[in-house]
Amino acid sequence: MTAVTQRSPVAVLGGTFDPVHLGHLRPALELLQNLGLAELRLVPGRVPPHRPPPRATPDHRLAWLRQAVDGVPGLHVDACEFERAGPSYTVETLRRIRAEIGPERPLAFAMGADAFRGLMSWHQWHRLTEYAHLIVMERAGITLHGLPAELARCLSERRIERQALRQRPRGGVRVEPVSPVSVSSTGVRRCMAQGLSARFLLPDGVWQAIAGAGVYGYPQP
Repeated sequence: MTAVTQRSPVAVLGGTFDPVHLGHLRPALELLQNLGLAELRLVPGRVPPHRPPPRATPDHRLAWLRQAVDGVPGLHVDACEFERAGPSYTVETLRRIRAEIGPERPLAFAMGADAFRGLMSWHQWHRLTEYAHLIVMERAGITLHGLPAELARCLSERRIERQALRQRPRGGVRVEPVSPVSVSSTGVRRCMAQGLSARFLLPDGVWQAIAGAGVYGYPQP
């Protein structure tokens, strides 16, 4: 693990977290450790622009996420997108965090390789690297082959190694391998809607909270 210093990067991992599960948390922890991040902020989206509205309420999703990372040094929850009206645009979140941490500290936005493939549909996607590096999490079986030409050019021109992530405040794209964890929020919700237990797919305390509240159609105890 790389030593953490006052110049160590701050990273952001966004999502609906509907609900949070081990497929979110294990890669987040690996990034925190392997890249020597000062912190990794999990930012739940209020109104995701690229997908249907979340099934669970903002209060539920935020409470579960906080419970999931409680006691894990370096993993924090940032509810900034719940404080803004309208769609949860990543560029606005990165602009706010950049203003908070100053112009010189490295800032990075983490996303899956599948999300990176669709990056050109994001609001002001060209501007993301004005505020942060991009960390593209590459899992076994999900690669970056066959990208659209403009996105492939962006990756080729901006690709950086780990050390540059710590030396420069923004502007690079780092492809970082993470362990494959084949869990999805869709799969968790489907499981619960069928009246089945999703235990061991998400933190046990989160599962208990969801089961107790009867969310996603899971029966009340």
